[in-house]
Amino acid sequence: MTREELAAISPEESLRITHERGWTGGHNPWTVALVVTMATFMEVLDTAIANVSLPHIAGSLSVSPDESTWVLTSYLVSNAVVLPISGWIANRIGRKRFYMTCDFLFSVSSFLCGLAPNLGLLIFFRVLQGMGGGGLGPSEQAILADTFPPAKRGMAFAVYGMAVVLAPAIGPTLGGFITDHYSWRWVFFINVPVGIASMMLSARILVDPPHLSQAKNRTAPIDGVGLGLIAVGLGALEYVLDKGQEDDWFSSHTIVTFTAIAAVALVTFVIWEWRQEHPVVEVRLFRDRNFAISNLMMLVLGMALYGSTVLLPLYLQVWMGYSAQDAGMALSPGGFVVILLLPFVGKMLSKVDARYLIAFGFMVTSVALFHMAHTLYPGIDFRTAVLLRIYQTAGIAFLFVPINSVVYSGVPPQKNNQVSGIVNLSRNMGGDIGIALVATLIARRSQHHQSHLVDHVVASPELSARIAGIAQHMQQMGAGAAQSVRMAYGQIYGQVIRQAQTLAYLDVLFLLGVFTLLMVPAVLMTRRVKPGGAAMAH
Repeated sequence: MTREELAAISPEESLRITHERGWTGGHNPWTVALVVTMATFMEVLDTAIANVSLPHIAGSLSVSPDESTWVLTSYLVSNAVVLPISGWIANRIGRKRFYMTCDFLFSVSSFLCGLAPNLGLLIFFRVLQGMGGGGLGPSEQAILADTFPPAKRGMAFAVYGMAVVLAPAIGPTLGGFITDHYSWRWVFFINVPVGIASMMLSARILVDPPHLSQAKNRTAPIDGVGLGLIAVGLGALEYVLDKGQEDDWFSSHTIVTFTAIAAVALVTFVIWEWRQEHPVVEVRLFRDRNFAISNLMMLVLGMALYGSTVLLPLYLQVWMGYSAQDAGMALSPGGFVVILLLPFVGKMLSKVDARYLIAFGFMVTSVALFHMAHTLYPGIDFRTAVLLRIYQTAGIAFLFVPINSVVYSGVPPQKNNQVSGIVNLSRNMGGDIGIALVATLIARRSQHHQSHLVDHVVASPELSARIAGIAQHMQQMGAGAAQSVRMAYGQIYGQVIRQAQTLAYLDVLFLLGVFTLLMVPAVLMTRRVKPGGAAMAH
């Protein structure tokens, strides 16, 4: 079809085409899928890469490590605010225009982040980058939902899943390599050519369906109260999750204040939006059982995926002595396993009830986490670490695509923008909760286990013999008698700390396993979506 023919299609006809065959704008649907995936992959990858570069950023800009964490916090706050309102913005200005604006903002701000001469400007540019990045994922997911008919949507979401799951897996490896061999500034510069290519291709390939263009032309009043409430609420909540453990949670007046602000703003937001004729976020979608439970499952998936992605490399670096690049290499094979499995899962979705795939995925993920909780110890080799990650990601591959399929079931096509924004927020908030949970429990549970272990390190012939053996070895290395005894006690204490930390890691893995296991019966509460059938209703 020519552009004139596409423009002549009525909104009602475009709704029918979108529902039955998918709206491609006259292009191959897989071309559309690959074009919109580029920017999302770039955005998710950049988040994972920046984590590894923080120590180098702190040293280069002459700031403390604690101050450098604002590079992450500023991005997460602005990203979280944009995610849920991305559907509303796309409806008002047009989805293609919104997508390309986000792409442009992310690319330009990435370039400016690489040039930033001080921490203040870097944080400001990261806020802009988070605003641009927050709209890319939801826009892509909504475009895929409209481009492919329901029967083929599983394969389309598999492509999106590759970007979202693979990028965090290879991010630490790539970030470690770039930072070690070049400069942390190139972590941001590499986004620029990808962003330019994405914008050029998007301008040529993407075409908004007429029913979206009609929605753009309907001028509804701007819900300023709703916008303000969600910006304040999610911004405060993101700050609490990111800074909570660092500030000792509710022992800090700042954390208490921000928690109260987040609770009041978000509760007020839900009540306000529920009564609005033109809400910023369609909170009434949560009346649908499939939509509500799917978002809960996506939240838990984010907790398991991002929590374990932080936990394993952290353990390998702190207690196994791995470099950031080597720790990232332990995660990468798991990401490639997901890439191999996602197309298979997308194809299975057209033949098997999505609920069975979700239940299987959560069961495998839970068993893998329980297995890791009984296998992880300070002496594991690289091969074991890689296998533990592979076991876990094998289950996650069966979750992402089916959950995204169920969340769209029963939702009319004109609501796709809203659905994609909310479900992406659920995944991101789940990741933030998972990371905060990991950091907090490791700190708290390690103190508990250390206290328990110290109580059992009592004077005994075995302990005396051990200290004497270590002291003798130290004397042979040239240490004095008194110094060698002190060093021997230091080694014993170091082993206690190491064992306490390991037990804390095992506790976190066990808890994540419990959360994922609880989702298996939750799947049974959703309605059945016919395999290969229509996943949306008019």
